[in-house]
Amino acid sequence: MRSLAVIAAIFFATLFTGCGLLPETKDETVGWSANKLYTEAKVAMDERAYDKAIKYFEKLESRYPYGRFAQQAQIDMAYAYWKDNEPASALAATDRFIKLHPNHPNVDYVYYLRGLISFNEDLGLLGNISQQDMTERDPKGARESFDAFRELVTRFPESKYTPDAILRMKYLVNALASLEVHVARYYMKRQAYVAAVNRAQFALKNYPEAPATEEALFIMVKAYDLMGMNDLRDDSERVMRKNNTESIYYTRGLERKEPWWKLW
Repeated sequence: MRSLAVIAAIFFATLFTGCGLLPETKDETVGWSANKLYTEAKVAMDERAYDKAIKYFEKLESRYPYGRFAQQAQIDMAYAYWKDNEPASALAATDRFIKLHPNHPNVDYVYYLRGLISFNEDLGLLGNISQQDMTERDPKGARESFDAFRELVTRFPESKYTPDAILRMKYLVNALASLEVHVARYYMKRQAYVAAVNRAQFALKNYPEAPATEEALFIMVKAYDLMGMNDLRDDSERVMRKNNTESIYYTRGLERKEPWWKLW
């Protein structure tokens, strides 16, 4: 009986469509010029109707693939994807623009936008509730963001976006260093002292100027001490006291207040 009902539904849908009983979807943009499509897309952007703006930009690019409107639409579409919480599509759009127009006068902004997209990609609802910070997250986005900002700073040192990119790079360096220290702290809790030392050493080697290296050194001191490796402990402590004469870790240790939800 169910199969008969499905067949009947398909039959009547086909009949109604063929007879023109179902309304046809009308494309309001038919006949619009490139200027009109771009203007309406920008209006939609101003109204934060990013999905609508994206559709206009897509139509503009497909109908008028050459000229300044199409190129600017590609840039604005990447931004619209980002604001519409579609970071993957936004990153793909920036990549495409950079490959197609490597010498475009606004390509510095596209590198900057690429860095922002990865920089601001959040954790969603759970991340907001849990207060999880960037140092406890997958570092892939942070590294991609750093690479984009570094490309901008290297290729376009005079760009108006470079000063802000430099500030964000400094933050990202410490975030990446803190991530390594966070993992090292986890290994300390699990009494995996060799692994803890390895992650702390990685942070010191790759991010020597980051503030998180202070805790990395302290982890090495504690891990070597617990393993009975006194010479290495003393060497690490000598370096730490030389650089951090009044370190809080000597009084506080590795203990820190954790959010209520953290069970591990």
